[in-house]
Amino acid sequence: MVNFNGTIQPNQALLSIENRAYKFGDGLFETIKCINGTPQFWEDHYFRLMASMRILRMEIPMTFTMEFLQEEIFKTLQANGLDKKSARVRLTIDRGEGGNYLPTNKKINYSISAFLLNSDSYSIDEAKTCRVDLFKDFFVNESLLSTLKSANKMIQILGSIYAQENDLDNCLLLNNAKNVVECLNGNVFLIEGTTIKTPPLFDGCLNGILRKQILSLLKNHDTYTVAEESISTFELQKADELFYTNVIQGIVPITNYRKKGYANEISREIVTLLNSQLGLQT
Repeated sequence: MVNFNGTIQPNQALLSIENRAYKFGDGLFETIKCINGTPQFWEDHYFRLMASMRILRMEIPMTFTMEFLQEEIFKTLQANGLDKKSARVRLTIDRGEGGNYLPTNKKINYSISAFLLNSDSYSIDEAKTCRVDLFKDFFVNESLLSTLKSANKMIQILGSIYAQENDLDNCLLLNNAKNVVECLNGNVFLIEGTTIKTPPLFDGCLNGILRKQILSLLKNHDTYTVAEESISTFELQKADELFYTNVIQGIVPITNYRKKGYANEISREIVTLLNSQLGLQT
């Protein structure tokens, strides 16, 4: 069951062929982890969504308060029997129908879907490999639009196909300056010694929710220095660890980049700190 503009209904064709997200990618989405009916990092998700809607010049409905959208998420979880479990929720916003590139109305649609997750806490599967390489067919623009979770993810789609064709688990995306920006489905962190680096937003990386949490978590750490700095491809060979993050998977260590192998000792430590912050068992 899905929630379409407040109405719970079967997961079937809900959008017309004239829907602007379908026709032009004129939409945004948030992927949210919910535990026992509660959206994790909800305030950060909400304010990112509101900021993104303003950047895309969407007229935010007066009803779109933090409390209203959280209740709509909970209603969707209940309808799917997931209000007492862990779930992946997708909240999608689009500009409705009408017009070509120029919208002819200010209507805003929202839809919410929910899917079961297997665990409340974040963990690292020691037996799982994550082999990556660079995806160089297309580059991420160094612009504010690249930081949004928009409905246009063509680079990520093509990169995913490239990874499958080349027996890879993921790919690293580059910007026009040929710096590493992110993975196909998450923000990238590089560890060398006691320095932990992640690309700055002005390089074009996604303004990730878990990225923000980890930067905050490690900001005053006694051992590690955290930096938002550009990452060149040459640094990948010198790194001790690489990992990527998203709110669903948590922290995913990259085990191999080409012939280079990586440890995951510090990655595991950060997972423990993250679970502790959320009051979850590792």
